[in-house]
Amino acid sequence: MKHILVTGAAGQIGSELVPVLGKRYGSENVIAAGHKTQPDKELLDGGPFSSLDVMDFAAVEKIVKEHRIDAIYHMAALLSAAAEKDPNLAWDVNINGLRNILEAARKFNLSVFFPSSIGAFGPSTPADNTPQDTIQRPTTIYGIAKVTGELLCDYYFHKFGVDTRGLRFPGLISYKTPPKGGTTDYAVEMFYAAVREKRYECFLKQGTRLDMMYMPDAIRAAIELMEADSERLTHRNAFNITAMSLAPEDIYADIKKYVTDFVMTYRIDPLRQTIADSWPHNMDDSAARKEWGWRPEYDLSTMTKEMIKRLSEKV
Repeated sequence: MKHILVTGAAGQIGSELVPVLGKRYGSENVIAAGHKTQPDKELLDGGPFSSLDVMDFAAVEKIVKEHRIDAIYHMAALLSAAAEKDPNLAWDVNINGLRNILEAARKFNLSVFFPSSIGAFGPSTPADNTPQDTIQRPTTIYGIAKVTGELLCDYYFHKFGVDTRGLRFPGLISYKTPPKGGTTDYAVEMFYAAVREKRYECFLKQGTRLDMMYMPDAIRAAIELMEADSERLTHRNAFNITAMSLAPEDIYADIKKYVTDFVMTYRIDPLRQTIADSWPHNMDDSAARKEWGWRPEYDLSTMTKEMIKRLSEKV
């Protein structure tokens, strides 16, 4: 039986990862950890929660020993737009925090999942059918930290034999957790606005095409990768994965099928537009499909139908 630590458990991914892991491994074996915000009790599903600052190595070491941790899903991070507002904090959390996790993994022989992002690419990266292995010259502190994290995970695997694995997530869409400072958060905001106010002002311009994924697919991908046979993995870290390539008007048109009086206008945020313009339009995820059998289950139509249904119930 695995004992799993999830850092950043109150975040967008962590808050949905914890209950799925709990159902798979037993909620008592999944330790949710957060710095300032505790997840909702219903998401914890009766499992334990611990306060943890990932920048404090002694605290990381303590929680690993106390709970006899075997694997860490390291989700604690500042997202793209939030990171640009405080680059020093973003570096401390996103890199120094990761290094503490990797050091604990080296010391106690743990496996580690690290979430990278489409933000790890930059304006010089091929934007269409972005290769698994390609030039990465990001122009944001978030992207720079993600590339550094990918390389650190590779280093700890090759140098110390730490079982590190990771994904480059696209924009993630969920009805459970509100947006928290990401560039692709417009998509989540749009769904909430459609159900609540029937009106939305989009901060990215029309035609801004980015990779997207419905959260259940993202959670499943992380777990499938961590459970994959290591002998099959050529790329252990930073697998490209995607489900759909969308622009704001694509999501708007699909929402209109369910909320006919929904109206969307545009008011461009220069910071987030610049970030989005530096990211790929769509990634080539053939390596993930070949090496561990990745396949998305949701497309725009099935995602929109479920998002509107769930948010209508929630709101």
